[in-house]
Amino acid sequence: MDLVTELPPSGDKIYNSFLGIVDRYSKTPIFLPSHKDDTAMDTPILLWSRVISYTGLFGTKLSFLTAYHPQTDGLAERMIQTLEDMIRIFCAYGLEFKYSAGFTHDWCTLIPALELAYKTSVHSTTGQTPAIFKIILGKVKNHSKQSMNDAFDYAKQKWDKSFKVPDFKVGDLALVSTLNFNNIKGPKKLKDSYVGPFVIIALHGANEVQVELSGELENKHPIFPVSLINPYQTADKELFPLRNPAPLAVPPVEQNEDKKIKKVTKERRLRGENQREYLVRYRNPVHEDEWLAESEIPDSDKLLRIFRHESRTQA
Repeated sequence: MDLVTELPPSGDKIYNSFLGIVDRYSKTPIFLPSHKDDTAMDTPILLWSRVISYTGLFGTKLSFLTAYHPQTDGLAERMIQTLEDMIRIFCAYGLEFKYSAGFTHDWCTLIPALELAYKTSVHSTTGQTPAIFKIILGKVKNHSKQSMNDAFDYAKQKWDKSFKVPDFKVGDLALVSTLNFNNIKGPKKLKDSYVGPFVIIALHGANEVQVELSGELENKHPIFPVSLINPYQTADKELFPLRNPAPLAVPPVEQNEDKKIKKVTKERRLRGENQREYLVRYRNPVHEDEWLAESEIPDSDKLLRIFRHESRTQA
């Protein structure tokens, strides 16, 4: 399952998101309008009232995923892409089209019809429609499991043949894909496919790399799957004597910069003492926020001046 946000307000309860749920074997979808600010209690209640009360609780397993890594949650991602395309076709944005030619602003009213259309469409993996699987439920598990295994094996063979994981090491330079960056300046169609180079500061298993981002990407999540990272190759001086190497997007990581402070976020007065401590956040997210005295903060004048200015602005 996956949650889709940033939709225009719709319905009596002003829904702005929907929760997409799909059965792994039959590919049967369930689309539930929801709210972007639903809490960790709201979502289970929605699941209980609309899904578990009908199907029962067959057993669940948590599968944590990395952002923009469709291999982890490809089934839900693909289903949601299809539904978004369907909503985009039938949901009008201009007021002149409202209630004309079958278009509507209220995407919530489209959900039942779109769910039916999805259920009666042939799925590429199983070769059947989810609705047919409901009718022949006794045979669905074996048939769909074999079809899924065949499809998975085929996709894995193609992936293994075309993709080789680079041998990254801490300190190496790497380029980061801009595929999922929407705030880079300039026309989206003409933006660079990769930006950098950035310094690799940590490895998380064999498939994830952490880099030190800077500039307009500084606030982006710094951990990327290796499929979105390319090794940075410097120009051969003998072949290209006049070509200057690209400037580093960040300075090389030194040992004393591993815990470089990014900002001050809070302050507190110690009980019984006329002394203050400040909660600092490090540039490397591996390190947790930490309370420090002013004397322990490098360049404390600048950091505290910025902190107090932001505090007055937010007050």
